[in-house]
Amino acid sequence: MLGTYTIAGETASEIAAGVEVAVSEGRLPPGAMLPPVREVAARAGVSPGTAAAAYRLLRERGVVETAGRRGTRVRPRPASTFREEIRIDVPAGARDLSKGNPDPRLLPPLHEALAAAARAHEERPAMYGTGDDEELIALAGERLRADGVPPGSPAITSGTLDAVERVLAVHLRPGDAIAVEDPGWTALLDLVAVLGLRPVPMRLDDEGPLPEELGRALKAGVRAVVITARAQNPTGAAVSATRAGALRGLLAAYPEVLLIEDDHASGFVELPLHPLGGVTTRWILTRSTAKAFGPDLRLALITGDPVTLDRLRGRQRLAAGWVSHLLQRAVAHLWRTGAVDTAAVAASYARRRDGLVSALAGRGVPAHGRSGLNVWIPVADEATAITRLLARGWACAPGARNRIGAPPALRLTVSSLDPEEIEPLADDLAAALRPTLTGRYG
Repeated sequence: MLGTYTIAGETASEIAAGVEVAVSEGRLPPGAMLPPVREVAARAGVSPGTAAAAYRLLRERGVVETAGRRGTRVRPRPASTFREEIRIDVPAGARDLSKGNPDPRLLPPLHEALAAAARAHEERPAMYGTGDDEELIALAGERLRADGVPPGSPAITSGTLDAVERVLAVHLRPGDAIAVEDPGWTALLDLVAVLGLRPVPMRLDDEGPLPEELGRALKAGVRAVVITARAQNPTGAAVSATRAGALRGLLAAYPEVLLIEDDHASGFVELPLHPLGGVTTRWILTRSTAKAFGPDLRLALITGDPVTLDRLRGRQRLAAGWVSHLLQRAVAHLWRTGAVDTAAVAASYARRRDGLVSALAGRGVPAHGRSGLNVWIPVADEATAITRLLARGWACAPGARNRIGAPPALRLTVSSLDPEEIEPLADDLAAALRPTLTGRYG
Protein backbone atom coordinates (compact mmCIF):
# COMPACT_ATOMS: atom_id res chain seq x y z
CA MET A 1 0.00 0.00 0.00
CA LEU A 2 1.17 3.53 -0.78
CA GLY A 3 0.09 5.05 2.53
CA THR A 4 0.51 8.82 2.39
CA TYR A 5 2.79 8.80 -0.66
CA THR A 6 1.26 10.21 -3.84
CA ILE A 7 2.68 9.19 -7.22
CA ALA A 8 3.28 12.29 -9.32
CA GLY A 9 5.33 13.60 -12.24
CA GLU A 10 4.91 14.70 -15.82
CA THR A 11 7.44 12.33 -17.37
CA ALA A 12 8.54 8.75 -16.82
CA SER A 13 11.82 9.97 -15.34
CA GLU A 14 10.06 12.27 -12.87
CA ILE A 15 7.63 9.56 -11.75
CA ALA A 16 10.44 7.03 -11.31
CA ALA A 17 12.62 9.53 -9.45
CA GLY A 18 9.79 10.35 -7.04
CA VAL A 19 9.19 6.68 -6.24
CA GLU A 20 12.93 6.06 -5.76
CA VAL A 21 13.23 8.97 -3.32
CA ALA A 22 10.21 7.71 -1.38
CA VAL A 23 11.84 4.26 -1.13
CA SER A 24 15.19 5.63 0.03
CA GLU A 25 13.45 7.81 2.67
CA GLY A 26 11.36 4.91 3.95
CA ARG A 27 7.98 6.32 2.89
CA LEU A 28 7.61 3.29 0.61
CA PRO A 29 8.90 0.31 2.64
CA PRO A 30 10.21 -2.97 1.16
CA GLY A 31 7.31 -5.06 -0.11
CA ALA A 32 4.97 -2.09 -0.61
CA MET A 33 2.59 -2.69 -3.52
CA LEU A 34 2.46 -0.08 -6.29
CA PRO A 35 -0.79 0.51 -8.18
CA PRO A 36 -1.38 -0.86 -11.71
CA VAL A 37 -0.02 1.13 -14.64
CA ARG A 38 -3.40 2.55 -15.64
CA GLU A 39 -4.08 3.75 -12.11
CA VAL A 40 -0.67 5.44 -11.97
CA ALA A 41 -1.42 7.12 -15.29
CA ALA A 42 -4.76 8.40 -13.97
CA ARG A 43 -3.27 9.68 -10.70
CA ALA A 44 -0.37 11.45 -12.38
CA GLY A 45 -2.36 12.67 -15.36
CA VAL A 46 -0.08 11.00 -17.92
CA SER A 47 -0.54 8.38 -20.60
CA PRO A 48 -0.40 4.65 -19.75
CA GLY A 49 2.74 4.46 -21.91
CA THR A 50 4.48 7.05 -19.75
CA ALA A 51 3.47 5.21 -16.56
CA ALA A 52 4.69 1.90 -18.01
CA ALA A 53 8.02 3.54 -18.93
CA ALA A 54 8.38 4.79 -15.34
CA TYR A 55 7.87 1.29 -13.97
CA ARG A 56 10.39 -0.03 -16.49
CA LEU A 57 12.97 2.49 -15.24
CA LEU A 58 12.32 1.45 -11.64
CA ARG A 59 12.80 -2.22 -12.53
CA GLU A 60 16.04 -1.48 -14.37
CA ARG A 61 17.35 0.41 -11.34
CA GLY A 62 16.49 -2.50 -9.07
CA VAL A 63 13.96 -0.51 -7.02
CA VAL A 64 10.86 -2.59 -7.78
CA GLU A 65 10.04 -6.06 -9.04
CA THR A 66 7.08 -7.29 -11.04
CA ALA A 67 5.51 -10.65 -10.22
CA GLY A 68 3.01 -11.12 -13.06
CA ARG A 69 -0.58 -10.85 -11.91
CA ARG A 70 0.56 -10.21 -8.35
CA GLY A 71 1.58 -6.74 -9.45
CA THR A 72 4.57 -4.49 -8.84
CA ARG A 73 6.13 -4.03 -5.42
CA VAL A 74 9.20 -2.44 -3.84
CA ARG A 75 12.00 -4.99 -3.72
CA PRO A 76 12.62 -6.61 -0.32
CA ARG A 77 16.08 -5.08 -0.42
CA PRO A 78 15.94 -2.27 -2.98
CA ALA A 79 19.08 -1.25 -4.85
CA SER A 80 19.03 2.10 -3.10
CA THR A 81 19.68 0.30 0.20
CA PHE A 82 23.09 -1.31 -0.17
CA ARG A 83 24.13 -4.31 1.90
CA GLU A 84 27.40 -2.55 2.61
CA GLU A 85 25.39 -0.13 4.74
CA ILE A 86 24.49 -2.95 7.16
CA ARG A 87 27.19 -2.43 9.75
CA ILE A 88 27.80 -2.01 13.43
CA ASP A 89 29.39 0.85 15.34
CA VAL A 90 32.65 -0.40 16.80
CA PRO A 91 33.28 1.22 20.19
CA ALA A 92 36.70 2.54 21.10
CA GLY A 93 38.95 -0.19 22.42
CA ALA A 94 37.08 -3.09 20.78
CA ARG A 95 39.01 -5.50 18.58
CA ASP A 96 37.55 -5.04 15.10
CA LEU A 97 37.28 -8.30 13.12
CA SER A 98 34.56 -7.08 10.77
CA LYS A 99 36.39 -5.47 7.85
CA GLY A 100 37.56 -8.34 5.59
CA ASN A 101 41.01 -6.86 4.95
CA PRO A 102 44.27 -8.77 4.52
CA ASP A 103 47.01 -8.51 7.13
CA PRO A 104 49.17 -5.45 6.30
CA ARG A 105 52.14 -7.33 7.73
CA LEU A 106 51.86 -9.90 4.94
CA LEU A 107 51.65 -7.43 2.06
CA PRO A 108 54.78 -6.87 -0.05
CA PRO A 109 56.85 -3.66 0.13
CA LEU A 110 56.13 -1.54 -2.93
CA HIS A 111 59.18 0.73 -3.18
CA GLU A 112 61.04 -1.33 -5.80
CA ALA A 113 57.91 -2.22 -7.78
CA LEU A 114 56.73 1.39 -8.02
CA ALA A 115 60.23 2.59 -8.87
CA ALA A 116 60.50 -0.01 -11.62
CA ALA A 117 57.10 1.04 -12.99
CA ALA A 118 58.19 4.69 -12.96
CA ARG A 119 61.42 3.88 -14.83
CA ALA A 120 59.49 1.91 -17.45
CA HIS A 121 57.08 4.82 -17.80
CA GLU A 122 59.97 7.23 -18.44
CA GLU A 123 61.39 4.92 -21.11
CA ARG A 124 58.10 4.18 -22.87
CA PRO A 125 55.21 6.23 -21.51
CA ALA A 126 51.75 4.78 -22.04
CA MET A 127 49.60 6.97 -24.26
CA TYR A 128 46.06 6.81 -25.59
CA GLY A 129 45.61 3.62 -27.56
CA THR A 130 48.36 1.71 -25.75
CA GLY A 131 47.42 -1.89 -25.07
CA ASP A 132 47.76 -3.76 -21.78
CA ASP A 133 51.27 -4.34 -20.45
CA GLU A 134 52.76 -7.24 -22.41
CA GLU A 135 54.84 -8.57 -19.54
CA LEU A 136 51.86 -8.67 -17.19
CA ILE A 137 49.71 -10.40 -19.81
CA ALA A 138 52.44 -13.00 -20.39
CA LEU A 139 52.91 -13.64 -16.67
CA ALA A 140 49.16 -13.94 -16.16
CA GLY A 141 48.91 -16.40 -19.03
CA GLU A 142 51.64 -18.58 -17.56
CA ARG A 143 49.93 -18.73 -14.19
CA LEU A 144 46.51 -19.46 -15.63
CA ARG A 145 47.84 -22.28 -17.82
CA ALA A 146 49.70 -23.76 -14.84
CA ASP A 147 46.39 -23.90 -12.96
CA GLY A 148 44.64 -25.72 -15.80
CA VAL A 149 42.52 -22.79 -16.96
CA PRO A 150 41.57 -23.08 -20.66
CA PRO A 151 43.74 -20.91 -22.93
CA GLY A 152 42.60 -17.40 -23.75
CA SER A 153 43.85 -13.85 -24.27
CA PRO A 154 43.78 -12.22 -20.80
CA ALA A 155 42.25 -8.80 -20.24
CA ILE A 156 42.95 -6.46 -17.33
CA THR A 157 40.31 -4.62 -15.31
CA SER A 158 40.19 -2.53 -12.15
CA GLY A 159 39.34 -5.45 -9.89
CA THR A 160 36.90 -8.34 -9.95
CA LEU A 161 33.70 -6.35 -9.53
CA ASP A 162 34.67 -4.08 -12.44
CA ALA A 163 34.95 -7.10 -14.72
CA VAL A 164 31.78 -8.76 -13.45
CA GLU A 165 29.71 -5.59 -13.87
CA ARG A 166 30.84 -5.10 -17.46
CA VAL A 167 30.27 -8.74 -18.43
CA LEU A 168 26.81 -8.87 -16.86
CA ALA A 169 25.88 -5.61 -18.54
CA VAL A 170 26.68 -6.94 -22.02
CA HIS A 171 25.14 -10.40 -21.56
CA LEU A 172 22.07 -9.87 -19.37
CA ARG A 173 19.11 -7.52 -19.16
CA PRO A 174 17.04 -6.28 -16.20
CA GLY A 175 14.78 -9.04 -14.98
CA ASP A 176 17.09 -11.88 -16.04
CA ALA A 177 17.80 -14.53 -13.40
CA ILE A 178 21.32 -15.12 -12.10
CA ALA A 179 22.47 -17.89 -9.75
CA VAL A 180 24.53 -16.62 -6.81
CA GLU A 181 25.97 -18.23 -3.70
CA ASP A 182 23.95 -17.85 -0.50
CA PRO A 183 25.54 -16.65 1.69
CA GLY A 184 27.65 -14.72 -0.77
CA TRP A 185 29.83 -11.72 -1.53
CA THR A 186 28.13 -8.51 -0.40
CA ALA A 187 29.33 -6.36 -3.30
CA LEU A 188 28.10 -8.88 -5.87
CA LEU A 189 24.65 -9.07 -4.28
CA ASP A 190 24.46 -5.27 -4.35
CA LEU A 191 25.55 -5.24 -8.01
CA VAL A 192 22.87 -7.77 -8.96
CA ALA A 193 20.24 -5.53 -7.40
CA VAL A 194 21.56 -2.38 -9.08
CA LEU A 195 21.49 -4.08 -12.48
CA GLY A 196 17.88 -5.13 -11.91
CA LEU A 197 18.72 -8.84 -12.11
CA ARG A 198 16.83 -11.51 -10.20
CA PRO A 199 19.08 -13.47 -7.84
CA VAL A 200 18.52 -17.21 -7.53
CA PRO A 201 20.35 -18.30 -4.37
CA MET A 202 22.45 -21.45 -4.24
CA ARG A 203 23.22 -23.02 -0.86
CA LEU A 204 26.76 -24.25 -0.37
CA ASP A 205 28.96 -26.32 1.92
CA ASP A 206 32.70 -26.26 2.51
CA GLU A 207 33.33 -27.57 -1.04
CA GLY A 208 31.32 -24.89 -2.84
CA PRO A 209 27.79 -24.68 -4.27
CA LEU A 210 25.78 -27.85 -3.74
CA PRO A 211 25.20 -29.67 -7.08
CA GLU A 212 21.47 -29.97 -6.43
CA GLU A 213 21.31 -26.21 -5.87
CA LEU A 214 23.08 -25.44 -9.15
CA GLY A 215 20.89 -27.98 -10.93
CA ARG A 216 17.74 -26.36 -9.54
CA ALA A 217 18.91 -22.89 -10.62
CA LEU A 218 19.75 -24.09 -14.12
CA LYS A 219 16.37 -25.76 -14.51
CA ALA A 220 14.73 -22.53 -13.33
CA GLY A 221 16.21 -20.74 -16.34
CA VAL A 222 19.06 -18.65 -14.95
CA ARG A 223 21.03 -16.78 -17.61
CA ALA A 224 24.25 -16.63 -15.59
CA VAL A 225 26.00 -18.38 -12.70
CA VAL A 226 28.63 -16.89 -10.37
CA ILE A 227 30.86 -19.29 -8.43
CA THR A 228 33.79 -18.53 -6.12
CA ALA A 229 36.68 -20.93 -6.69
CA ARG A 230 38.45 -20.55 -3.31
CA ALA A 231 38.22 -18.49 -0.12
CA GLN A 232 34.51 -17.90 -0.67
CA ASN A 233 33.31 -14.78 1.09
CA PRO A 234 32.00 -15.25 3.76
CA THR A 235 32.14 -19.02 4.42
CA GLY A 236 35.67 -19.85 3.23
CA ALA A 237 34.37 -22.59 0.93
CA ALA A 238 36.71 -23.88 -1.80
CA VAL A 239 35.58 -25.92 -4.80
CA SER A 240 37.14 -29.38 -4.52
CA ALA A 241 38.13 -31.59 -7.46
CA THR A 242 35.10 -33.83 -6.89
CA ARG A 243 32.72 -30.89 -6.60
CA ALA A 244 34.21 -29.25 -9.69
CA GLY A 245 33.49 -32.40 -11.69
CA ALA A 246 29.88 -32.45 -10.55
CA LEU A 247 29.38 -28.75 -11.31
CA ARG A 248 30.99 -29.03 -14.73
CA GLY A 249 28.69 -31.93 -15.58
CA LEU A 250 25.62 -29.87 -14.73
CA LEU A 251 26.83 -26.78 -16.60
CA ALA A 252 27.65 -28.82 -19.70
CA ALA A 253 23.93 -29.44 -20.22
CA TYR A 254 23.31 -25.67 -20.37
CA PRO A 255 26.04 -24.35 -22.72
CA GLU A 256 24.21 -21.05 -23.28
CA VAL A 257 24.52 -20.02 -19.61
CA LEU A 258 27.19 -17.43 -18.78
CA LEU A 259 29.65 -18.75 -16.17
CA ILE A 260 31.59 -16.27 -14.01
CA GLU A 261 34.29 -17.86 -11.87
CA ASP A 262 35.88 -15.71 -9.15
CA ASP A 263 39.43 -16.70 -8.15
CA HIS A 264 40.28 -13.68 -6.01
CA ALA A 265 42.22 -15.94 -3.62
CA SER A 266 45.12 -16.64 -5.95
CA GLY A 267 48.29 -15.74 -4.11
CA PHE A 268 47.15 -16.21 -0.52
CA VAL A 269 45.51 -19.65 -0.26
CA GLU A 270 47.03 -23.10 0.02
CA LEU A 271 44.32 -25.06 -1.83
CA PRO A 272 44.66 -25.67 -5.59
CA LEU A 273 42.32 -24.25 -8.20
CA HIS A 274 39.88 -26.65 -9.86
CA PRO A 275 38.61 -24.51 -12.75
CA LEU A 276 35.16 -24.78 -14.28
CA GLY A 277 35.72 -22.43 -17.25
CA GLY A 278 35.28 -23.67 -20.80
CA VAL A 279 32.37 -26.01 -20.15
CA THR A 280 29.88 -23.36 -21.33
CA THR A 281 30.13 -21.28 -24.49
CA ARG A 282 30.34 -17.97 -22.60
CA TRP A 283 32.56 -17.80 -19.53
CA ILE A 284 35.16 -15.78 -17.69
CA LEU A 285 37.55 -16.41 -14.80
CA THR A 286 38.69 -13.42 -12.77
CA ARG A 287 41.91 -13.32 -10.75
CA SER A 288 42.34 -10.30 -8.49
CA THR A 289 45.54 -9.02 -6.84
CA ALA A 290 43.79 -6.98 -4.13
CA LYS A 291 44.14 -9.45 -1.26
CA ALA A 292 47.66 -10.65 -2.09
CA PHE A 293 49.25 -7.24 -2.85
CA GLY A 294 46.86 -4.88 -1.04
CA PRO A 295 43.42 -3.39 -1.80
CA ASP A 296 44.95 -0.18 -3.20
CA LEU A 297 47.10 -2.14 -5.66
CA ARG A 298 43.97 -3.45 -7.28
CA LEU A 299 43.58 -5.00 -10.67
CA ALA A 300 42.18 -8.25 -12.00
CA LEU A 301 43.38 -10.55 -14.76
CA ILE A 302 40.45 -11.86 -16.79
CA THR A 303 40.37 -14.77 -19.21
CA GLY A 304 37.43 -16.38 -20.97
CA ASP A 305 35.89 -17.05 -24.34
CA PRO A 306 36.82 -14.64 -27.18
CA VAL A 307 33.35 -13.12 -27.60
CA THR A 308 32.95 -12.29 -23.92
CA LEU A 309 36.46 -10.85 -23.68
CA ASP A 310 35.86 -8.69 -26.76
CA ARG A 311 32.62 -7.37 -25.26
CA LEU A 312 34.37 -6.72 -21.96
CA ARG A 313 37.14 -4.73 -23.66
CA GLY A 314 34.58 -2.81 -25.68
CA ARG A 315 32.70 -1.72 -22.56
CA GLN A 316 35.97 -0.83 -20.90
CA ARG A 317 37.06 1.39 -23.79
CA LEU A 318 33.80 3.33 -23.53
CA ALA A 319 34.25 3.94 -19.78
CA ALA A 320 37.60 3.94 -17.95
CA GLY A 321 39.47 3.05 -21.13
CA TRP A 322 42.27 1.11 -19.44
CA VAL A 323 43.90 0.26 -16.14
CA SER A 324 46.87 2.47 -15.23
CA HIS A 325 50.05 1.09 -16.80
CA LEU A 326 51.98 2.22 -13.74
CA LEU A 327 49.81 -0.14 -11.72
CA GLN A 328 50.13 -2.91 -14.30
CA ARG A 329 53.92 -2.66 -14.38
CA ALA A 330 54.14 -2.60 -10.59
CA VAL A 331 52.13 -5.83 -10.38
CA ALA A 332 54.26 -7.40 -13.12
CA HIS A 333 57.39 -6.53 -11.13
CA LEU A 334 55.94 -8.09 -7.96
CA TRP A 335 55.12 -11.29 -9.82
CA ARG A 336 58.41 -11.47 -11.71
CA THR A 337 60.53 -10.97 -8.59
CA GLY A 338 58.48 -13.25 -6.34
CA ALA A 339 57.84 -10.43 -3.88
CA VAL A 340 55.23 -12.50 -2.03
CA ASP A 341 56.03 -15.92 -0.57
CA THR A 342 52.64 -17.39 -1.43
CA ALA A 343 53.13 -20.56 0.59
CA ALA A 344 54.20 -18.65 3.70
CA VAL A 345 51.33 -16.18 3.44
CA ALA A 346 48.78 -18.97 2.90
CA ALA A 347 50.18 -20.91 5.86
CA SER A 348 49.99 -17.84 8.09
CA TYR A 349 46.32 -17.25 7.29
CA ALA A 350 45.57 -20.96 7.63
CA ARG A 351 47.08 -21.12 11.12
CA ARG A 352 44.82 -18.33 12.33
CA ARG A 353 41.69 -19.53 10.54
CA ASP A 354 42.10 -23.23 11.32
CA GLY A 355 43.21 -22.40 14.84
CA LEU A 356 40.02 -20.48 15.55
CA VAL A 357 37.75 -23.09 13.92
CA SER A 358 39.46 -25.84 15.95
CA ALA A 359 39.31 -23.85 19.18
CA LEU A 360 35.60 -23.19 18.66
CA ALA A 361 34.92 -26.85 17.89
CA GLY A 362 36.56 -27.76 21.19
CA ARG A 363 34.04 -25.51 22.90
CA GLY A 364 31.04 -26.93 21.05
CA VAL A 365 30.73 -24.02 18.62
CA PRO A 366 30.44 -25.08 14.93
CA ALA A 367 32.20 -22.78 12.48
CA HIS A 368 33.29 -22.83 8.84
CA GLY A 369 36.48 -21.61 7.18
CA ARG A 370 38.08 -24.06 4.74
CA SER A 371 40.19 -21.34 3.10
CA GLY A 372 40.71 -17.59 2.97
CA LEU A 373 40.48 -14.83 5.56
CA ASN A 374 37.09 -15.39 7.19
CA VAL A 375 35.32 -17.69 9.62
CA TRP A 376 31.53 -18.09 9.35
CA ILE A 377 29.69 -18.92 12.58
CA PRO A 378 25.99 -19.87 12.42
CA VAL A 379 23.79 -18.37 15.16
CA ALA A 380 20.09 -18.13 15.90
CA ASP A 381 20.01 -14.34 16.26
CA GLU A 382 22.65 -12.02 14.85
CA ALA A 383 21.77 -8.91 16.83
CA THR A 384 21.92 -10.72 20.16
CA ALA A 385 25.18 -12.46 19.30
CA ILE A 386 26.83 -9.25 18.10
CA THR A 387 25.75 -7.33 21.22
CA ARG A 388 27.07 -10.01 23.55
CA LEU A 389 30.35 -10.23 21.68
CA LEU A 390 30.78 -6.45 21.68
CA ALA A 391 30.35 -6.48 25.46
CA ARG A 392 33.38 -8.76 25.56
CA GLY A 393 35.46 -6.44 23.39
CA TRP A 394 35.15 -8.05 19.93
CA ALA A 395 33.41 -6.69 16.82
CA CYS A 396 32.34 -8.88 13.91
CA ALA A 397 30.28 -8.45 10.75
CA PRO A 398 26.57 -9.32 10.71
CA GLY A 399 25.79 -12.15 8.34
CA ALA A 400 22.72 -10.26 7.07
CA ARG A 401 25.04 -8.42 4.70
CA ASN A 402 25.80 -11.70 2.92
CA ARG A 403 22.53 -13.61 3.15
CA ILE A 404 19.51 -13.96 0.90
CA GLY A 405 17.71 -16.92 2.45
CA ALA A 406 20.51 -18.58 4.42
CA PRO A 407 20.17 -18.77 8.22
CA PRO A 408 21.73 -16.09 10.46
CA ALA A 409 25.46 -16.12 11.13
CA LEU A 410 28.46 -13.96 12.02
CA ARG A 411 31.53 -13.33 9.88
CA LEU A 412 34.88 -12.87 11.59
CA THR A 413 37.94 -11.83 9.60
CA VAL A 414 40.92 -13.61 11.17
CA SER A 415 43.70 -12.10 9.04
CA SER A 416 44.91 -9.76 11.79
CA LEU A 417 44.57 -12.21 14.69
CA ASP A 418 47.71 -12.93 16.68
CA PRO A 419 48.19 -16.54 17.88
CA GLU A 420 47.77 -15.59 21.53
CA GLU A 421 44.35 -14.05 20.77
CA ILE A 422 42.76 -17.23 19.41
CA GLU A 423 41.98 -18.94 22.73
CA PRO A 424 40.58 -15.82 24.45
CA LEU A 425 38.46 -15.07 21.37
CA ALA A 426 37.15 -18.64 21.29
CA ASP A 427 36.28 -18.39 25.00
CA ASP A 428 34.40 -15.14 24.48
CA LEU A 429 32.61 -16.43 21.39
CA ALA A 430 31.49 -19.57 23.19
CA ALA A 431 30.21 -17.53 26.12
CA ALA A 432 28.42 -15.06 23.86
CA LEU A 433 26.97 -17.51 21.35
CA ARG A 434 26.13 -20.71 23.15
CA PRO A 435 22.47 -19.79 23.82
CA THR A 436 21.99 -18.79 20.15
CA LEU A 437 23.75 -21.57 18.23
CA THR A 438 22.07 -23.38 15.32
CA GLY A 439 24.90 -25.41 13.73
CA ARG A 440 23.77 -24.77 10.12
CA TYR A 441 24.82 -22.24 7.51
CA GLY A 442 22.97 -23.05 4.34
